[in-house]
Parts: sequence; structure tokens; C-alpha cells
Amino acid sequence: MAIAALYSAASGMRALDTKLDVLANNLANVNTVGFKRSRTNFEDLIYQVRREPGIRNAEDEPIPHGILVGLGSAVSGTQVDHREGGIDTTGNPLDMLLEGEGFFQVTTIFEGQPFTAYTRAGNFTRNANGTLVLGNTDGSTLEPPVQVDPDIPISSIAIGRDGRVSVRENSTITEVGQVELARFVNPEGLLSIGKNLHIATDASGQALTGNPQTDGMGSIRQGALELSNVDPVRELIELITTQRAFELNSQSIQTADESLQIVGNLRR
Repeated sequence: MAIAALYSAASGMRALDTKLDVLANNLANVNTVGFKRSRTNFEDLIYQVRREPGIRNAEDEPIPHGILVGLGSAVSGTQVDHREGGIDTTGNPLDMLLEGEGFFQVTTIFEGQPFTAYTRAGNFTRNANGTLVLGNTDGSTLEPPVQVDPDIPISSIAIGRDGRVSVRENSTITEVGQVELARFVNPEGLLSIGKNLHIATDASGQALTGNPQTDGMGSIRQGALELSNVDPVRELIELITTQRAFELNSQSIQTADESLQIVGNLRR
């Protein structure tokens, strides 16, 4: 009956509405440093089996196919694309670009509890105490902490590709800290909590930490930032195809409604 078509089309519209939300978030973050776009994955729902494939016909031979009527679609998950974004050479000595695998580690508060969070955004700055903090709304502290004397000019700070932070005073170079990175077996399993931050989950596995250029970690480039990996043209094309699919599902609902109206008028 057309009633099944109504519910199938409605499930498709719900799923496409979720995809529209994800696409809108991707486009909203096209200029967010270190942002990674998300992709919406779909799956079909259960089927009404009106005749099973392979049952025997009158000649006792298996029929090649059955009668299966699907009951719509649903969102199976949103998958984060962790490919690297573009490069913005800023010249700011405290900006850090990760080339290769890994995340910066920062300290944050999530649901009232302190957590170690992970980010690809490298827009760091110094707080009043000279400690390196992320340039988000909380000023999340780099972990392990790196502190530079506030009296030292920012131009005297050097960050090596191996994460060593040093300062130059006159002709003396002093190492003041080490930037450590973290990587995950399944970075797509990280939980995004906003503010350019992610936290580990059972799906991502535990963080594997180490210095840059060791144990599979990437390297650091000073004075540059990783841009969002959102491709606006691709997202706009996805928006158009999503809108058209939404319209097709709405047409299915209208057609099913007309069929039910015809059935309802048979008794007249």
C-alpha cells in the first residue's frame, strides 16, 4: 500500500535534513583554522520480505529473486575527513602548522571536568604569565605547558620542526620547552566538543603521544597555520543534490497521498 511509501519518503527527508545540517556546518566553518569537514553516511532500513529469494517454484527449482520492499533510509553516521587543509603563512612566531599526522594537546574543561583535548588549530599565543595557550574562547593551555618570560619579545621565540621551543637573548639561545603531539589509531572516533577541540573516546582509542618527527608524528612549521579543508564548491554542489533529493522524496509523498485518495474515493 501507499502508506509504506509515505513513511519511506518521510525517512528519506529526515535523513536528508540531517545531511543539510552537516553541510551548513561545513560551510559555516570554511574559515575556521584547523577545521575538518564532515561527511554524512546513509544506510537503508529493514525490508518487507513478501517473497524470499531462492524459494522453490513449481518445478522444484530456486527462483532467482524474491520480492523485497524497502522501508526507507537513515543516517548511519557522520564521518570526519581528516585530510590536511591549505597553508596560511602568517609569519607569527607563535603560529604552528602540523605537517603530517598528529594533534596538539591542550587542557580544557568539558562537562565540569578537566580533560586533555586535541586540536589541529595552531593559533597559539601567550597569556599574562607567558604560558602558550590556544587562541580559542577558553585560552586552552598547551600540554605539557610551555612558558616563555613575558618580557622576552615574541620575535625572539623559535620553534623547531621537532617541537623544541627556544628563545634568543643577545647571543644566547635557551631551550624553554618541548611541544608534544598525539595521534590516534582511529581519529574519526574523536568527539568534537567545539572551540576547535576534540576529546578521545573508546572509538578513537587512547592517545599515542610523542615528540614531532618521532613515532609517526608529523613535524611543526613555525609561522604558519593549517586552514579548513572545506571545499566551498564541493559543499555547494552537495547542497544542490541534497535539495533535489529532498524534493524527490516530497514528490513521493504527494504521489502516495494521491494514490490513497483514489482508493478512498472508490466507494463513492
